[in-house]
Amino acid sequence: MFDNKTLLITGGTGSFGNAVMKRFLNTSIKEIRIFSRDEKKQEDMRKLYKSDKLKFYVGDVRDIGSVKNAMYGVDYIFHAAALKQVPSCEFFPLEAVKTNVIGTENVLVGAIESEVKKVICLSTDKAAYPINAMGISKAMMEKVFVSKAKAVDSGRTLICGTRYGNVMASRGSVIPLFIDQIKKGQSLTVTNPNMTRFLMSLEEAVELVIFAFENAEAGDIMVQKAPASTIGNLAQAIKELFNIDNEIKIIGTRHGEKLYETLLTREEHVVAQDLGGFYRVPADKRDLNYDKYFVVGNHKLSSGEEYNSHNTERLNVEQIKDKLLKLDYVREELEGWNRYENTSNRSYGVYR
Repeated sequence: MFDNKTLLITGGTGSFGNAVMKRFLNTSIKEIRIFSRDEKKQEDMRKLYKSDKLKFYVGDVRDIGSVKNAMYGVDYIFHAAALKQVPSCEFFPLEAVKTNVIGTENVLVGAIESEVKKVICLSTDKAAYPINAMGISKAMMEKVFVSKAKAVDSGRTLICGTRYGNVMASRGSVIPLFIDQIKKGQSLTVTNPNMTRFLMSLEEAVELVIFAFENAEAGDIMVQKAPASTIGNLAQAIKELFNIDNEIKIIGTRHGEKLYETLLTREEHVVAQDLGGFYRVPADKRDLNYDKYFVVGNHKLSSGEEYNSHNTERLNVEQIKDKLLKLDYVREELEGWNRYENTSNRSYGVYR
């Protein structure tokens, strides 16, 4: 599938970019292009992997010139570049628009001009029923790629997307925050213990993108079924893994946060195809000839149910611990913590 092909990853120095790069680096792929604006992280990757297959492009999806420069000879694109932090997008919503919406448009324009065969755009559960600027910008990103997918010949450039929930232990997420608080001897700050979130590993996020690459049609949004947990149980699971009794401090829901996240809206769920562990949401093929769609409605929309982190499989504390222990990051942090617990360093009250 990727034999002797060239793959471009936008946002390639991020958590997902690193994971997908490692997934393909030792295969028969010809070249992996890492596109990002972070030259320091590119240098770190260059030194760490020392592979001739890796090529680095400094640029920004906001700058269509730098995007096009990275696309000559590219076969496939995984578009992961985005502003993802809810608080920063809330305070600077136009910056979210520039990267998540206009940046996606630039990537797709460049891909179509360069006759890239497939483009997979990565979205988030926050794009479904969005209430914050990050989610709204990603929802618009989805509209952009679906619209582009319908306008271009899929035999020339096939454009589709994925939507997934919280990626466990990714940069800026709650699991590294809890572990950092444990190491500092602080309380674990929980916004609302009854808040639920989907739980996916980076490896599962990569598998979703590969599944979309192999199965999606033009304009599709592919969704992987995922379990969820309450934030309270997640904090408790981490406490038990690290064998500590730090207080769990309830600080209240933050600006722009939901009580639960949605992977499929009710409107999407009624048209989605159940593919076992995945859902396929086909693109709406209607055009601007509105009249023929006004006469008859859809009764399913009145009775359908969304797919969210409240009504999916709910993990208990033991199940959460099992899932956490599958993460390299958590295992490494636990090893370091256990070494600290068994040395005299503990008397200083500071984790090294």
